[in-house]
Amino acid sequence: MKELVFPMRFFFALHKNRLAAALLVGASVLTATGVASALPASATPAARTAPGADKPDAASQTVLLTGSTTASYFWDDSSGRAGDTGLPASGKPMQKGMAASPSWPLFTEGYVIYKGKKAKFFVGDRGPGEPSSRGVMLDLDAKTFADLTGGTFNPNTLMVNGNGGMGHIKVQYVITKWGDGVGKKNHPVAFSTGAWGRKDRNPAVPPKPLVAKPAEPKKAAEPKKTEVVAEPKKAEEATKAEAVAGPAAGSSKNVVLTADVKREKEARDLDGAANAAASSSSGSKGTAAAVLLIAVGGGALLLTGRRRRPGRRRA
Repeated sequence: MKELVFPMRFFFALHKNRLAAALLVGASVLTATGVASALPASATPAARTAPGADKPDAASQTVLLTGSTTASYFWDDSSGRAGDTGLPASGKPMQKGMAASPSWPLFTEGYVIYKGKKAKFFVGDRGPGEPSSRGVMLDLDAKTFADLTGGTFNPNTLMVNGNGGMGHIKVQYVITKWGDGVGKKNHPVAFSTGAWGRKDRNPAVPPKPLVAKPAEPKKAAEPKKTEVVAEPKKAEEATKAEAVAGPAAGSSKNVVLTADVKREKEARDLDGAANAAASSSSGSKGTAAAVLLIAVGGGALLLTGRRRRPGRRRA
């Protein structure tokens, strides 16, 4: 019961003093209006990072060396067929994606491009031998070679069929990782040079990445200049002449012109006053609304109190 004493006294006090209650209601409205106007209209949610955006892209791999050469194909599975020379030098079994180089270190990685087609490789064997002296500096596995040339690999003959009999193609190569062993870390050289058995301590300098220049903003087309031919202003000259002549000339047109000018000036003055009133009223809409709420609330409370007050009885 003690907890209800203060609220009940406060309520009856406000009921007796209706003017204070009206002022209290008006102050509450003004406070709420100020708080609402101070809040931002909208809040932009924090940008979220797309899932997987922090993962490195395969296209952003470091390019260590680029060039072009003639490539052939092989498939050494130690079966002795089609010039098979035995297992690859790296000790890895023959597989798709394995290539042979006459000078690059074993386990060097990269990819080749042929007519827009891209194929990854790693160096797992040595070769070609004598053809490398004639510019054939890369041996691709037969399955990769078939994919690039549109043929099919024949596992019985270890040859590529259906590509028009192509055995050599011109490719572009890109090195993305050098192997740790011996070999030349630069453009390939013939097998006969013996570079494949020496440690290269001066690898090629990676090419600088190409930075695309920002596109220059297009200039807006200038509007074509059109010549304006001045028309004779006979009517305007006649009007000026009549205005100079004045009312003494006895012309009724001068009187009409003066009246028209006067009406136009009065219209401009009225428009200016209306614009000024509109601009001043727009800045005080919030204050007027608040005052109106106070007046209406207070008047309503006072009027209600007068209607409900009982008349005094005479003894």
